Parts: sequence; C-alpha cells; structure tokens
Amino acid sequence: MAKIKTTSESIEVMKTYKLFIGGAFPRTESGRFYPLRNSSDKLIANVCLSSRKDFRNAVVAARKAQGGWGAKSAYNRSQIIYRIAEMLQQKKELFVKEMKELGYTDKRAQQEFSASVDYLVHYAGWCDKYVQVFSSVNPVASSHFNFSVPEPTGVVAAFASNKSALLGFLEAFIPAICGGNTTIVLASEELPTCAITMAEVLATSDVPGGTVNVLTGNRTELLDHFASHMDVNAFVIWDAESADSIAIGQYASENVKRIKFYKSEASAVESPQRIMDLQEIKTTWHPVESISGAGSGY
Repeated sequence: MAKIKTTSESIEVMKTYKLFIGGAFPRTESGRFYPLRNSSDKLIANVCLSSRKDFRNAVVAARKAQGGWGAKSAYNRSQIIYRIAEMLQQKKELFVKEMKELGYTDKRAQQEFSASVDYLVHYAGWCDKYVQVFSSVNPVASSHFNFSVPEPTGVVAAFASNKSALLGFLEAFIPAICGGNTTIVLASEELPTCAITMAEVLATSDVPGGTVNVLTGNRTELLDHFASHMDVNAFVIWDAESADSIAIGQYASENVKRIKFYKSEASAVESPQRIMDLQEIKTTWHPVESISGAGSGY
C-alpha cells in the first residue's frame, strides 16, 4: 500500500475580501479589484473596487432595513451594540494581525483595538439615554402639552477615515446606528481589510441584515453617487479634501441631504452629540383637558 507523502508546510490560503450588502457578502458586480500593498510593497489582498450599482444595491438594502431597526427599542439597540463589542473582543488576535499587516506597530495595533472595544461599549451605553438628554417639554401659551423628541433621519451614507483601520471605520457608522439609522460605509481605500473583517463580526451578531452595509473602493469615483442619491438622507465624510466639500454640497442640495464633515482626532471623540448630528426633531402637540371646562386646563 503506497504511503501518502506529508509535508510540514501548509499552503497559505489568502483571504477574499468581498463587500457586505444586505447581510450577505457579494463580490462587486463590476468584477473589478485593486491590489492592496503595505509600505514594504507586500501584496496583502485583492480588494473589490465598488461600482455605482453596488452602492445603489446597498441603499436599497439600507432603506429596507431602516424601518425595523429604527423601530427597535433604544434598550434593544444598546444590547445589540454591546454584543458587537463582545464579539469583537473575541477576535483581538485577528484584528491586531491585520493592522500589523497594514503597517501598524504592535503597540499601535493593540491600542487601537482596545480603543475600538471601548468605543462600542461607550455608545452602547448612550443608546437608551440620549433621548432623555435631548428631548424637551416646551412652554406654550395655549392649553397643550408640547413635546420635542429626536428621531432617526433615515439612511446615512459615510466615507470612513483613511487614517485608521478599525477605529476610523467604527466612527463612521456606530453613532448613526445608535440613533436608529441604517448605513452604507465606504471603507478606507488604503486600510480596508479590518472593515470587511468587522463586517463578518456584524454578520454573525444580532445586527439585522442591511443595517450596516460596507463597500470598498475609490472615494473619487463614488463621491458624486453618495452625495447625489435621492434616497440617502445624510452623508458623513471623514477627512474630506477641501476641493470635495463644494461638490458634495452641490450634489447634496438636490434632496436637501444633511452633510457632516469630521476630522480624525488623536483619539476617538465619544459624544452623544455625534448621535444627534443624525437625528431629526419631532414636535408633538397634545391638548390638555380642562377639569372645569374652562381656563388653563389644570
């Protein structure tokens, strides 16, 4: 009987980084990709080069998911985002390895990973508290109660920062989904791998499909599509070039799209105001019944 030859060296199977749309991982419909190399010119991966059609598919998925996600209780959204932090923590070794492949030092990778977990826990805590902080009972002259409460703006498109692989990706969408919005995020073109691996965490968490959609590719190619799409309610851009700001404003004006420009800081900015940047204020009037049939109603 012939013996099977064995070898101590296994074949390295490179990871395929696909898109994340509607809870699934399709390849780009265009069939295009770009090679991702680190500072030592080592090939890390071939990354999908998303097209306008990929983006439009992602918007459809986000709009379909928005009603269900926005209708969840704030406490339930808090539980789900905390669960993302739990699952991310379990994959520390993988994310640190990917960041180091991108050129991070071990110390920087460890620090960014810890900051990313803290960021998720922080916003999980704000999910069921920001409404109380920013709601109000308004004084009126008539016999009415008048309440103002924040509500999600809807579908939010975002360009993630090109300055950090994992934390920059989370900053692009976590405040949005805390407030009941759904999102389409274009990952950093230079640092996209952690974003797709994070999408794998989202896919196996309690986040409903379509709540977060992740594209990879070129900012310049997709900028006008993100800014002009009529079914996108807000556009968040991290580290925008000044020349792009004017074009974004012109495109976004077609449907009065809300625009938010952010600059990357040395550390993450953790503030409920980031949630409120993507909220609309609904004011409700309710008549006060008068006990005596006249007067102020009290």
